[in-house]
Amino acid sequence: MTVHDAPVPGCPVHAGDTDLVDPHLYSDGDAHAIWRELRAQDTLSWSQVDDERGFWSVVHFTETDHVLRNTSLFTSERGTMLELLGMDDPAGGQQLAVTDPPRHTIMQARLKKALAVQAVDRQRDMIRSLVGDLISPIGDGGVFDFGQAMLAMPMSVTGTMMGLPPEDWSWLSRLTTICIAADDPEYQDEGSRAATLHMAHRELFAYFQDLVRFRRDHTGDDLISVLINTRFEGRHMSSSEIVSNCYSLLLGANVTTPHAPNFVMAEFIDSDVLPQWAADPEVGATAVEEALRWASPVNHMLRYATQDVEVRNTRIAAGDAVVVWLGAANRDESEFPDSETFDLRRKPNKHLAFGIGPHYCVGHSVARVTLRILFEELLGRYQDFEAAGTPERLVSNFVSGYKHVPITAKRRG
Repeated sequence: MTVHDAPVPGCPVHAGDTDLVDPHLYSDGDAHAIWRELRAQDTLSWSQVDDERGFWSVVHFTETDHVLRNTSLFTSERGTMLELLGMDDPAGGQQLAVTDPPRHTIMQARLKKALAVQAVDRQRDMIRSLVGDLISPIGDGGVFDFGQAMLAMPMSVTGTMMGLPPEDWSWLSRLTTICIAADDPEYQDEGSRAATLHMAHRELFAYFQDLVRFRRDHTGDDLISVLINTRFEGRHMSSSEIVSNCYSLLLGANVTTPHAPNFVMAEFIDSDVLPQWAADPEVGATAVEEALRWASPVNHMLRYATQDVEVRNTRIAAGDAVVVWLGAANRDESEFPDSETFDLRRKPNKHLAFGIGPHYCVGHSVARVTLRILFEELLGRYQDFEAAGTPERLVSNFVSGYKHVPITAKRRG
């Protein structure tokens, strides 16, 4: 990786109070204000993390789309999170998220089919039942932590589709949250960030190793069985490849799905957004997409340049780290008119909340169907939503989200 000791001509170096790596920027600060400043630049900006590591920031929609689509120029195989900046991800080439085409395409094929819209449509009744159970306490008259319920929601849906025992869901949900928010004191069980993260990874991988060993002799129609039966390169996936992708599936579900509704509830509970949405259920499809754009739950994706390349009047050297900030791209004024306005009927809305290109989120259909059902049930059953405390953000530079959103509401009818 190139080390830039001094600013590249025309390219500002950001540090100190604009440290984009600092997880507290996304829990307590205003990252969007910084991104607006960076979008005003005609070049990319370089962030020097320490003596050996740094990265280019991409904050515009067009350039973000370009970087994520072009896997031959920008590889994901060395790692996709700033957590691993400067280190090679040990799962590279084994896990879908850190494998590039053509291998990625072959590995993904059966899983993509199992999670296609038609397959997910058959799960609607199951999803509706799980969602209904999660939100049923809202109308009991007490304070309901909507944030915690939403953090649990993808685990129940994906856990069912993976055939995971319900008694394990709460524990698994906490472990996956640790993996994306290890800087959050609420999730530091072992007393330090590094120890907590190591513990979570160790327990998750051990859990899936045991489960895959058992499931090999008891395959069914669940997603783990799909991975077990997947053949590519003339062979079945190895146990380590299956385990790594089980981890990736669970992590992916828990990253995106909870935070779109949490953002809506935390930031618009005192506005007319929820009443307008409830009054016109036909806006459900566009409203969910706008919630995804607004939340942009996956905060960033990391790539490495495979060769010298120019992006937005900036020369990027082979080996340089490039970070695309999805939340910044999804508020790019050149792509989204009135980008700072939450528009229930926004169309078109080609947001990048699920990424774009070969690594477009394989579970996007599950997430979209789940969110549509959630808002149908939520707004169909309850009304008069009110804040019952101050929402709390997750401390994470990878996930933009809320962990606590205390509310009250009344049952309809």
